[in-house]
Amino acid sequence: MSKEKISASKRQVTRQLIGTREVMDYCLETYRSDRLVYFMIKPTNISVLSEESISARIYALMTVLKGMAELEFLCLNSRESYEDNKHFLRNRMELETNPAVRKLLEQDRVHLDRIQVQIATAREFLVIIRLHNEKESEVFSYLSRIEKTLREQGFIAKRADKEDIKRLLAVYFEQNVTTEKFEDFDGERWVILNE
Repeated sequence: MSKEKISASKRQVTRQLIGTREVMDYCLETYRSDRLVYFMIKPTNISVLSEESISARIYALMTVLKGMAELEFLCLNSRESYEDNKHFLRNRMELETNPAVRKLLEQDRVHLDRIQVQIATAREFLVIIRLHNEKESEVFSYLSRIEKTLREQGFIAKRADKEDIKRLLAVYFEQNVTTEKFEDFDGERWVILNE
């Protein structure tokens, strides 16, 4: 019985493994029959705001939360992480006996630290709405109402489209932030039609 389960799990496609049935124009459909709609929130640099402004931002978020209990939040890095690279360099430096090589490894580590400091604020904040059994005719008015509420409270919000959702998945699952266009299917770029 366990061999059959192992064989079945090997045959699963990537979408099944991550629980994603389809990336649609406005949402991500899951195998649990949920549709996840993402609103991308532009972050505010609170380090330059006064205490009163920060309090106002917190109050605005609290107002949104009180008005819509069904909201979920997600914060993603929108840039690559160098922690694994820095960890490797630290371990390599401990093993290295040649002082010149150790110095070069330390310079590489410092360089990665500088890069990471420059992109430290590269975060994406998302509000997620989980649609269960909503009628298709009512979905877009419901989503527009949510977007309007976010904007009325001072948040710069945009509903994620298909390309945004594919990019979010790439960042979340594989930390890929450099690809310009994401494929709908693995290997899609290699298919040449009519040949």
